[in-house]
Amino acid sequence: MTEKILLKTAIMVLGRNKVQALVDYYGEVDAKKFLRFWKRLRAIRYELRQNSSILEDIYQVCWNTLTPITSPLALISQIQRSGGSLLSQLFDGHPQLHAHPHELKIGFPKKHIWPEFDMTGSPKLWFEMLFEHDVIDHFKYGYEKGQRDGRIFAFIFPPALQLKLFLGCLINREQTTVRDILNAYMTSYFYTWLNNLNIGGEKKYITAFTPRLSISQESMKSFFETYPEGRLISLVRNPRNWYPSARGHETAKNKYEDIYNAIEQWNDSADAMVRNKLEFAERVCLLQFEDLVSNTEAVMRYLARFLEIDFDPILLTPTFNKSPILANTSFQHEEGQIQAGTLSRHQSLTAEELELIEQRVGDRYQQVLAKTVDF
Repeated sequence: MTEKILLKTAIMVLGRNKVQALVDYYGEVDAKKFLRFWKRLRAIRYELRQNSSILEDIYQVCWNTLTPITSPLALISQIQRSGGSLLSQLFDGHPQLHAHPHELKIGFPKKHIWPEFDMTGSPKLWFEMLFEHDVIDHFKYGYEKGQRDGRIFAFIFPPALQLKLFLGCLINREQTTVRDILNAYMTSYFYTWLNNLNIGGEKKYITAFTPRLSISQESMKSFFETYPEGRLISLVRNPRNWYPSARGHETAKNKYEDIYNAIEQWNDSADAMVRNKLEFAERVCLLQFEDLVSNTEAVMRYLARFLEIDFDPILLTPTFNKSPILANTSFQHEEGQIQAGTLSRHQSLTAEELELIEQRVGDRYQQVLAKTVDF
């Protein structure tokens, strides 16, 4: 397949804004990457075609009881293995929050890149760009977090229903903004989650975790342009405890195995935290992972004030849809418990590895700590 034919085909299949995002990120659109995105999109479109009279009945019920979700996003973001999933699970079930139950993956072409829209495109193409492919598996096979112990949570989420709700939210608009698109997406997401136990009531924020998005200066600028009243929460973890956790996690294979490359990525995240705090000031909250684990109530009370929500005891227990959930850790853990053992991961490192981390990190850790909330 020639480059010219490939590009034309990609534009027809993926849409011009998707192709441009691929080119901007990868530098070229080769056949291998195109086929990977095409296979993903084909699976999405298959699910979105599924329709029936039952789905139409569900749609009418959802639409008749729907209250548009226009709350700003409180984004949790930093490098992986720093407590983002834990914090997201602690927010779950709070009556004044819409808590996204998994990693928020609306970025394109990678989840950690804030989406850019072709505003001349069709709403269906916008939806396909934002759609989170994970919900297909969660709907079919159940939601599972942490170590695989056989416990699976029901996640009733018909993707075709989300598309109908999304399109319904944008119909008859003379002028559509990026915020309108994301409001429609969030509304369609939470109302398509049919067994969501926390859909009702007035919500102050949507909380969601996307690792690494906060590292990109361009993405953070776009985030706060879309959500000027939004919030960013970033957690810094002692690199001596972070590295063994990152190296040992199954999803981090080949990403953090090399200690030199891993510490450079930790450094990038730390530098971004300081930059974001200086640039966006009171809209950014920097916390220590160690405080979240060892002083959970104080941290969550502080975050309740930061988000202007009431403190609720549910903020002290990691949950999924209000049910206690296993920690997402590389080590042994217990259901619904904060793991104090995460503070001593450095004991698994050699003296040479510890010394190398100290050398490579330099003063960065102290510079970040100077910007974090002091408990």
